[in-house]
Amino acid sequence: MIVLNKISYNSPVILSFTVISGLVLILSILTDGNVNKLFFSVYPFDLKNMLGYVRMFTHILGHSSIEHYVGNFMFILLLGPILEEKYGSKNIFKMIVITAFITGLFSIAFFDVRLQGASGIVFMFILLVSVVNIERGKIPLTFILVVVFYLGEEIFNGLVKVDDIAQYTHIVGGICGAYFGYLLGRRK
Repeated sequence: MIVLNKISYNSPVILSFTVISGLVLILSILTDGNVNKLFFSVYPFDLKNMLGYVRMFTHILGHSSIEHYVGNFMFILLLGPILEEKYGSKNIFKMIVITAFITGLFSIAFFDVRLQGASGIVFMFILLVSVVNIERGKIPLTFILVVVFYLGEEIFNGLVKVDDIAQYTHIVGGICGAYFGYLLGRRK
């Protein structure tokens, strides 16, 4: 019989992100979504409202339901620790913050919808993990297939489906992941 006497906080950025988002979800449920609306979602921007600037980053912490939260964090907890070990906690934190800002900015610049959730981060991780072992001058076939399958599906869904899912956030997050993978791959 194996007895675990030590549990390791092995991926501090990813685990902290998961816990904070979980606490935000609980607060949102307890306040009938008002916490999300006020602090954790991007929606039409008012230059005079200072909270709008904060929400450009915090929208990734807010989720509309338990299913939304679990759907995003299953991928984040699967891919995030691999990426955090490979690129370091500081780099992963920077990539999350930059992607949050870019997806938030994209949302207010081009769409008149409320944006919340970490799906842009999920797609950033999906594309980033597909280039983890990139070699100079070579494009991994896995990266090409991920782009075709994941981003292709999101582009198709964005053009065809009418739902509450912000496919553009997935696309923008994926582009961020590809760019970060390219940048970090060049530094090897």
